[in-house]
Amino acid sequence: MERALPKVSQSKQPEEAIFKAEGETKATVAMFRGCLMDTMFRETNQSTIKLLNKAGCDVVVPDTQNCCGALHGHSGEKQGALELAKQNIEAFEQVDCDYIITNAGGCGAFLHDYDYLLKNDAKWSERAESFVSKIIDFSSILVELGFMDHHLDVPSQVVTYQDSCHLRNVLGVSEEPRRLIQAINGADYVEMEKADSCCGSAGIYNITQPEMSMQILDHKMEHARATQARTIITSNPGCLIQMKLGIEREGQSDVIRAIHLADFLLEAL
Repeated sequence: MERALPKVSQSKQPEEAIFKAEGETKATVAMFRGCLMDTMFRETNQSTIKLLNKAGCDVVVPDTQNCCGALHGHSGEKQGALELAKQNIEAFEQVDCDYIITNAGGCGAFLHDYDYLLKNDAKWSERAESFVSKIIDFSSILVELGFMDHHLDVPSQVVTYQDSCHLRNVLGVSEEPRRLIQAINGADYVEMEKADSCCGSAGIYNITQPEMSMQILDHKMEHARATQARTIITSNPGCLIQMKLGIEREGQSDVIRAIHLADFLLEAL
């Protein structure tokens, strides 16, 4: 797995930053930067901000935000997840925004469930509901703001898309990434069989249950190979690392790549 991991950024994130829209401001959004996304995939966060700016969004990145708490919640450490949820709600309450943007399916799903997590807390339940009402995946707002109208072009290549289970099943986002990909000239989109099935990452399942995870990944790579795609696109850091690992395991890193949707869209732009 280590071969598939990107380098971790050692630089410190700046204090709260505002990135202005190109041209007319159509929306003001606050971006959840995440843990893996802010370290291993910081360039993807930067790509996401550039795309949002191009679509007409002023982007605010609150400095006091924290981990979403997903790994705490998945591991049964509910109190830790509750505390992180409250800290994040407070951080984003300080921003007057139309939406709270995520670009990681796993984070987005857990943020989306803050209202359930805090439903029995009289002080926090309404605040959690207000927070959740603003959560949206970056692909959804790009589609909403007509990002596909921009000229998008890549060198001719077959591409396919692997769904993030959390993004598809919790946030209900599946068509938006495909619409964006299919709007790109040169991207010959081929739907992968069982693209909506798990890749085997599943949070930290590939660490806690590596043997079963690799079996699931091998089946996923069979479906990916059948598309003859040279680019596999996904929308979650865990899925991205897992697909990179699948490519490495098959010795195909010289001919196939895995890439986050935001980075692929920026290439096209």
